Amino acid sequence: MTKTITFACMHFSIAFGVVYLLTGSIMIGGAVALIEPAINTVAFYFHEKLWNRLERRRHVRRARLPIPLSA
Repeated sequence: MTKTITFACMHFSIAFGVVYLLTGSIMIGGAVALIEPAINTVAFYFHEKLWNRLERRRHVRRARLPIPLSA
C-alpha cells in the first residue's frame, strides 16, 4: 500500500505541474491533479494485482514442467 500511496503523490504533483504549465490555471491544474491520478492510482493497484497473479501462475507452470534429461 505504501508503494501505491507514494506513486499517487508523485502522480498528483506531475499532473498538476503539467496542466498548470499548459493552462496557467491553478483551479484547472488542481482539478486535473485530483481526478486523473486518483483514477490512475486505482487502475495501478489492480494492474499490480493482475501482474502478481500472472507471475504466480508462471512460477506454478515452471514448477510443474518435467526436468529434461541430459543427452
